[in-house]
Amino acid sequence: MKTRSFAGIRDVSEVGLGTWQLGGTEWGDVPDEAALDILHRAADCGVTFIDTADIYGQGRSESLIGRFLKSRTDADRFFIATKLGRGKTPGWPANFEPPAIRRHVEDSLRRLGVETIDLIQTHCIPPAVTRENSFWEPLRQLQRAGKIRAFGASVESAAEAIDCLKIEGLVSLQIIFNIFRQRPIEAFFDVTKRQQVALIVRLPLASGLLSGRMQSDTRFAATDHRSFNRDGQAFNVGETFAGLPFEKGIELVDQLRPLVPPGVAMATWALRWCLDFDAVTTVIPGATRADQVVSNAQASELPPLTQETHQLLKQFYLDKVHPLIRGVY
Repeated sequence: MKTRSFAGIRDVSEVGLGTWQLGGTEWGDVPDEAALDILHRAADCGVTFIDTADIYGQGRSESLIGRFLKSRTDADRFFIATKLGRGKTPGWPANFEPPAIRRHVEDSLRRLGVETIDLIQTHCIPPAVTRENSFWEPLRQLQRAGKIRAFGASVESAAEAIDCLKIEGLVSLQIIFNIFRQRPIEAFFDVTKRQQVALIVRLPLASGLLSGRMQSDTRFAATDHRSFNRDGQAFNVGETFAGLPFEKGIELVDQLRPLVPPGVAMATWALRWCLDFDAVTTVIPGATRADQVVSNAQASELPPLTQETHQLLKQFYLDKVHPLIRGVY
């Protein structure tokens, strides 16, 4: 597994692990044993960057990571990033007040079983809040107190990302970026490189579309956001299938298949595309099975895609994908 510098703080695996799935609430059920197997298999593959959030399963994902870390003799090699701001208690807008911010961090510390959290991120909170410099002061205080090492922001749109790049002390942005969501390249990649801001790529496989394993008749559990949020009924539609209508997404994936080299899984190839951009620090595909972790990690070993393929994918996005994307972008 290759590594990349995370904003000069330390090196992390270029393929990380997203643990939204381990919450067990919005990707269908993932039993504790399966979740812990996923975490250990990721570690065996060289993954050191693990991303979670306090809202994933109302703390379940963080607690499972805490159990994982407690069982490891090499726990200090993992870089743990979590998020706050979307919890139900006390809820919006009280979540953005200093007492709630401090309480959320303390709760995450307890569930993770660590003395210091490597990275706290705001979790897709209202842009008007992130523009207020005073909102970030409690995080700076927690950093000075040694509760967190650094802070960043998880955002929905390019405009939000650009706003957050003005925040003093912010070291990272978490964004949706994949073959179907290419706007960040032109919008802010050059700025993040210049400012040495780390980029964490979530949903690099567009909720599994880019795994190439789905068909138009694929069905998902009622508790899976790919069932209940297809049109943005519960949260930003961009978090589900990159904002594309599912059936159209399946058609687009079928058009991409001839570009995937023989013997390479489409998911691994799609992750390699993300890693070809040097602005990207780490990609955080999720998993509901341990074998998915192994396939995802192999993206680090693949050679870069050719310039011809990159150009074809850029034109494919402009001509066929971009007009279909819905939601804030």
